[in-house]
Amino acid sequence: MTLEPLRLSLLVALSATLVSLPLALLVAWVLERTRWRGRAALQAVVFLPLVLPPVVTGYLLLRVLSPRSVLGGWLDSMGLPVAFHFAGAVVAAAVVGFPLFVMLTARAYQAVDPRLETVSRSLGRGRFATFRLVTLPLAWPGIAAGAVLAFARGLGEFGATIVLAGHVPGETETIPLAVHAALARPGGEAQALALCGLSLLLAVSAVLTYRWGQGRHERRLELDR
Repeated sequence: MTLEPLRLSLLVALSATLVSLPLALLVAWVLERTRWRGRAALQAVVFLPLVLPPVVTGYLLLRVLSPRSVLGGWLDSMGLPVAFHFAGAVVAAAVVGFPLFVMLTARAYQAVDPRLETVSRSLGRGRFATFRLVTLPLAWPGIAAGAVLAFARGLGEFGATIVLAGHVPGETETIPLAVHAALARPGGEAQALALCGLSLLLAVSAVLTYRWGQGRHERRLELDR
């Protein structure tokens, strides 16, 4: 059994999580800490991938990012093709995992006492400095939970990936796509089972890593008291 799907799955999920991180921090802050009139519309757009079938999400992304579209054609002309390339798999994983990332990050912001931010602002710090020095350190366990969940969702993404990125061995064939191909091939059940085991191991490892980080953070807070 080749380990190429494992490598691609890790790269896709990690890349999607890192790409989503700054935007998730910003969007969650806008939804939780502002009273902007467009918050409801933004929230609806952000959480749309949670209720749409992944295949539909992938098709909509393909319409926007295919070489025949304005944006996709421009990216292709810049040497940054998305559809049916590795970048397409990353985009698909990022989009389907983004709502979960934002949801847990917003909850992490909710757990931060706004009075601490008010005190920071009263001491002369700007909004960004307050976010960086007060909000972010206190909220990071929840943000880490969102990152882990988005990573795990990226590992398991199939529907949007196969529509937007296609099944290209060595470039977009992540573990779910490899499992699908193995099951469609006579005698491929053993390979599919082995790939499922790898996927399960990755997911459990991600959760245990988060739990370790959260426990370490809680112990540091107890020492600081």
